[in-house]
Amino acid sequence: MPKPTKTFLRALTGETLPVPPIWLMRQAGRYLPEYRATRAEAGSFLDLCYNPKLACEVTLQPLRRYDFDAAILFSDILVIPQALGQHLAFKQGEGPQLDPIRDASGLGRLKVNGIHDILGPIYETVSKLSVSIPSHTSLIGFAGSPWTVATYMVEGKGSKDFANIRRFAYGDPTGFDQLIAILVEATTQYLLKQVEAGAECIQLFETWGGVLSENGFRRWVIEPTKKIVANLKVVHPDLPVIGFPRGAGLHLIDFKQQTGVDAVGIDSGVPLKWVAENLQPLGPVQGNLDPMYLITGGDEMITETCRILDTLAKGPFIFNLGHGITPETSPENVGKLVEFIRNYR
Repeated sequence: MPKPTKTFLRALTGETLPVPPIWLMRQAGRYLPEYRATRAEAGSFLDLCYNPKLACEVTLQPLRRYDFDAAILFSDILVIPQALGQHLAFKQGEGPQLDPIRDASGLGRLKVNGIHDILGPIYETVSKLSVSIPSHTSLIGFAGSPWTVATYMVEGKGSKDFANIRRFAYGDPTGFDQLIAILVEATTQYLLKQVEAGAECIQLFETWGGVLSENGFRRWVIEPTKKIVANLKVVHPDLPVIGFPRGAGLHLIDFKQQTGVDAVGIDSGVPLKWVAENLQPLGPVQGNLDPMYLITGGDEMITETCRILDTLAKGPFIFNLGHGITPETSPENVGKLVEFIRNYR
């Protein structure tokens, strides 16, 4: 395969660049007035996700403002359980609501066959984006990792203590493995279709892996991720895959070494010096500005950004946040951040 020319993809191959590429998780979102207008036009959040024209539009909006090095498909990690047959709704002020599956007896209603009938509009969005983004911009496809998606499927919504899923997983690990296996298969198929439609890179979001015990993390974060990555690489050996296991802490090294991901996203709580000495020698890293700095802005945002760059830009590195942009973020602060990074030397 020829060497990539896009800066984002070059960084993912392990190249250290004079100015690191930048994109931001949730760069298309409610902090932008143009997004809010398009969301209102679409109706509901899910209507927006499944409308290729409008989903493409909101993906492009931050590129017009900031010329990021990568665009990420606008969708949601919970389209997978919906495609499998689990009822999903987003309620204003409450977030996602699903009919919970609390034990293995509920797995019979999940069907992998037919998921593409539901997810077809998302592949159409990827296809539209592949010909709509600037020629120097990379296109990222994504999915939630099995454990994180399962947390919503079992809890029925977001959770603070994840008691129901830990009770299911620890109390009936064999039954819970069946749910994870279903998600590995569905996620693999979903991501392969995204790549077929034009995605140049994949990111797996493991938002809630940090709530697991050491053995649980190995069994339900590392092993499923390893299977998905291997499945993707069989078909597309050179496809870059970024794993983002938020809250993984010291598990990050095992995650990188055992899953086969090409790069690791790091959250804001991971010490930069430790990353530079222990994780970055294993491959490219991505992160990790606290999104709150984009709300507060000012000199402190620039100081923290400079600290991240001075520590991690000496190796293969992609600048990003430690989590997604929040709705309260000032678009002007995002612009100042991007300008500072573009002029970093």
